[in-house]
This record gives sequence, C-alpha cells and structure tokens, in this order.
Amino acid sequence: MNPSLSAIVVMGVAGCGKSSIGAAIATRSGGRLIEGDAFHPAANIAKMSAGIPLDDDDRAGWLLRLGEELQATLAAGERPILTCSALKRRYRDTLREAVPTLCFVFLELTPQEAEKRVLARPGHFMPASLIESQFAALEPPHGEPLTLALDATHPVAALAEAADQWLKPCGERSLARTA
Repeated sequence: MNPSLSAIVVMGVAGCGKSSIGAAIATRSGGRLIEGDAFHPAANIAKMSAGIPLDDDDRAGWLLRLGEELQATLAAGERPILTCSALKRRYRDTLREAVPTLCFVFLELTPQEAEKRVLARPGHFMPASLIESQFAALEPPHGEPLTLALDATHPVAALAEAADQWLKPCGERSLARTA
C-alpha cells in the first residue's frame, strides 16, 4: 500500500452530489472513482427500490466490501475516491478500520434540497420517500479527524476545488498520523 496516497470518501445523504463531486475530485487528482452504490447487494437495492430504508445490518457487509475495495485500490498504487453515504459514525469507523488515514468530504444540504434533487434524478433506485430516513440516520461528522464539510449547494467545480485544496495537506496529515 502506498502511504503517500490518501483515500477519500465523498459522503452525505442521497442527492447531495456525491457522484458528481467524487468524479470531479477523481479527475482533478488522478484518482479512481469508486461508486459505493455499485457494491450494494441486490437485496439492498430491492429494499430501497421498494421505499424501505436500509438498517445497520443491511449496510454491514456493504461497508466491509467498500473497505476491501479501498484497500485494493491503494495496494494497486491508485488513489481511491469512494462515494458512500457513510451516514453514521460507526459506518465511517468501519471504513476507517480498513484505511485508518481515510479522509472524508461531507456534502451538506437541507432535506428540501435533497428531495428536490432526488426527484429530478431519473433512473436511480433510491426514491425521494427515503430522504427523511437518511436525515434521521445522519450523524454529521463535524469534529471527526480528517473531515471537511462543504455546502453541497455550491457549483461542482467550486466544491471540487475546495476539496482538492484541502486534500493536498490531508495526505500529509494522514502520513503524520501514521508516523
């Protein structure tokens, strides 16, 4: 594993822009985008598609699998940029167990804005009816190490720039924490 590469999770509720911002950060940093949604088992997708929120048990195996993907990407010498809701501290801690120096970019927005965005998103399995459950589960990572909170209503380019500027020293902070 290359310790000079920081692994990044772009996190937040549905509709906050994880995929767009993650892709922009990956392009800017030369990282490899990992879409967390692509790793959900069929049962999780079916449950969400039916308007049923996932619980901790539903997410447990998914989070372990994402941790493995982060480790494999780092081991291949690439910078992983993972999009993952990571709503609760324990979910983020599961990911940190895989990569202790993990950096988080938290995209914040209101429930109203999240609902508006999800309603405008065609073809996604996550219905707007689950927005309320996402906010109910959300434990904002304010004060957690290696975490940057950004207002998700800003333009993608501005958010990617802010994340990029923060991530440059984040890698250095990550290295200092492991030394």
